Amino acid sequence: MLRRVVVTGMGCVTPLAHNVSNTWSEMLAGRSGVARISLFDPANFPSQIAAEVKNWSCSVPCLPRQTQFALCAAEQAVAQARLSHEVIQPSRLSVYMGCGEIFPDLQTITELVGKSLGESGFSPEDFYRQAQGQSFFQGSCEPCDAAMRIAAAVGAEGQVANSITACTSSSLAIGQGAELIRHGDADAVIAGGAHSMISPFGVSGFARLSALTTEWNDQPELAMRPFDITRSGFVIGEGGAVLVLEDREHALARGAEILGEVTGYGAGQDAYRLTDPHPQARGAVTAIRNALADAELRCDDIDYISAHGTSTMMNDRMESRAIKKVFGDQAKSVPISSIKSMVGHLTTACGALQAIACIQSLLHDAIPPTLNHQSPDAGCDLDFTPGEARELACRHILSNSFGFGGQNISLIFSRR
Repeated sequence: MLRRVVVTGMGCVTPLAHNVSNTWSEMLAGRSGVARISLFDPANFPSQIAAEVKNWSCSVPCLPRQTQFALCAAEQAVAQARLSHEVIQPSRLSVYMGCGEIFPDLQTITELVGKSLGESGFSPEDFYRQAQGQSFFQGSCEPCDAAMRIAAAVGAEGQVANSITACTSSSLAIGQGAELIRHGDADAVIAGGAHSMISPFGVSGFARLSALTTEWNDQPELAMRPFDITRSGFVIGEGGAVLVLEDREHALARGAEILGEVTGYGAGQDAYRLTDPHPQARGAVTAIRNALADAELRCDDIDYISAHGTSTMMNDRMESRAIKKVFGDQAKSVPISSIKSMVGHLTTACGALQAIACIQSLLHDAIPPTLNHQSPDAGCDLDFTPGEARELACRHILSNSFGFGGQNISLIFSRR
């Protein structure tokens, strides 16, 4: 018999705040974390806005931002869960994160290239020799660095892993972390994700894909417009979100507070194109149906859907189509919203932050709004909770994450 998986701790660092409570308050208030980029000069970029983590300082400033975010979020989650070696064997504690690529500092690279220019031109040998002492050539820039550092900080001696599956990375980490517990391979898993792509490399890459909005540089708070007919692309966000997943019986035995339960996990692959979702949303449909089957729930059991909702023309229409295909006539009666409208797209970390928002909805009988949803799209004609948060007592919540490469993950969170 599979074991039940509950959430006993949560932590986050977001463009809205540096912890769960304040982030949740800002979401319910419909605040936007989007502003002009300050981490570098964006004047020559077509998209000059992002959702940065503001007023950020860390005790280990030499680490990449995403690693800092992950460590801070994990510390919060572990503290709330009261997880220690006194209550869990180190070999039964695992870490599963979804953290993406880390970009080297452009200024540092430019300086090294300058120092490697001689009379005969650029010298690769000089560049490599000088680069040996730079951190971006060392282990701290590995995507798995955050997971390993979290494991070291808490003394987790079980399985430690990091997934990189684009925008589904941290949702996959939560799903796979839950599977470790379900099948008895761990008693608790620290799971989540972190990312920061707000750099010249990250912004340039998404700009070349025409994924970023370029129309709202002068009004950044209006830029993220999921499911609205005037949407024109997403805004990059950054941050970290971590949950402590735990075997329900283990949590009860040690007197831990149970915040919610992970009841469904489903995956589906488009098998179509690298950057475009399948026009019939087949991977997303499969993921949602698999999550419902895993949770042994019907469509009418779902009280709210936390949408992937990226504010891109194709993705929002695809997600709407997937929901309609799975939910049928019930699709228009289930409330939906996208927290990306406030925090931007946290890329590999977005699913974990959605998971935290879902648990908060279960705990507080409220759902966050979709900011800037003012003019409905004929292809997105569902209830997207426009503008204002809504009081809603939820039993079961579906959370969608759909990523580049046709990867689709759906999770279901249920009331404790």
